[in-house]
Amino acid sequence: MSQLLVRNIAPTVVKALRERAARNGRSAEAEHREILREALVERPSLVALLLAMPDVGDDADFERRRDLPRRVKL
Repeated sequence: MSQLLVRNIAPTVVKALRERAARNGRSAEAEHREILREALVERPSLVALLLAMPDVGDDADFERRRDLPRRVKL
């Protein structure tokens, strides 16, 4: 396995990492690995994100009104 060294982390970020790790029952190092894995490896596809959106409203709710004039800046 490779190693990654991250320097110059703000104390508030380190504190938040330790608190999150404690909430999840992991070490700070394990939590850091999980955060990186979630952010970089397990990104959902655009299709999955769109399918996860709630089904609200009708298509007519989102139609663009064409009866109003619009200003054009040149």
